[in-house]
Amino acid sequence: MNKQTLIENIRRKQSFLCVGLDTDIKKIPAHLLQEEDPIFSFNKAIIDATAPYCIAYKPNLAFYESMGVKGWIAFEKTVKYIQEHYPDQFIIADAKRGDIGNTSQMYAQTFFGEQNIDAVTVAPYMGEDSVTPFLNYEGKWVILLALTSNKGSQDFQLTADAQGERLFEKVLRTSQQWGSTENLMYVVGATQGKMFQDIRAIAPHHFLLVPGVGAQGGSLEEVCQYGMNKDCGLIVNSSRAIIYADKSEHFAEVAAIEAKKVQAEMAIQLQKHHV
Repeated sequence: MNKQTLIENIRRKQSFLCVGLDTDIKKIPAHLLQEEDPIFSFNKAIIDATAPYCIAYKPNLAFYESMGVKGWIAFEKTVKYIQEHYPDQFIIADAKRGDIGNTSQMYAQTFFGEQNIDAVTVAPYMGEDSVTPFLNYEGKWVILLALTSNKGSQDFQLTADAQGERLFEKVLRTSQQWGSTENLMYVVGATQGKMFQDIRAIAPHHFLLVPGVGAQGGSLEEVCQYGMNKDCGLIVNSSRAIIYADKSEHFAEVAAIEAKKVQAEMAIQLQKHHV
């Protein structure tokens, strides 16, 4: 999916919500455990319920890989289901890959060649040759970790060099030489608040994938105040607050209600910022 199509979808649906499919078999409703593929059954119901209110889905690979072959099959089925039934949805493989060049080529082939997914999250620590293999696929996106929402982000990302440049700022500046606003996004945690101003000073036009709204306590209003640009420029993810809002047989209906609430808040922000 190209940038213009993504922007059009955001404006048409008045939403920049990404539903995170962090599907844990220990947390899904108990009645689904009788299904042949409980993970896929859960995902399918969540997708059908929330698709009107979001523009993206983000399966987190850890939750699927932890179950071995069965988990990977559920992941593949989930991706194909979205592609076939909701082709306007932007699909992000939250895989946090990144390795030496020939290994990254294989990772890129997995997600872009084999699975035909729109985007994959990538760690920048190993530098240019670990990232550029992902940028060689037309219409596909690298979402580079920049400033994350976890407590440990302070260990490295906020450390500064002798000139006062913080590591996340160096990642932003250097990586823009590898890709463009048409194929490169950044992960910035919602809990970073006013730090979005510093991000936008360096990367004013790139899309940002923003986890941390909802269960992690990030403020949607604050993210929009400091991070939104004329094209919106944000894909805000919510996982647990939507997909685990209810554990009964009505879990999908409740997920739809929660997603609709977030979408309504997002519509207000889009109008407020004249997107």
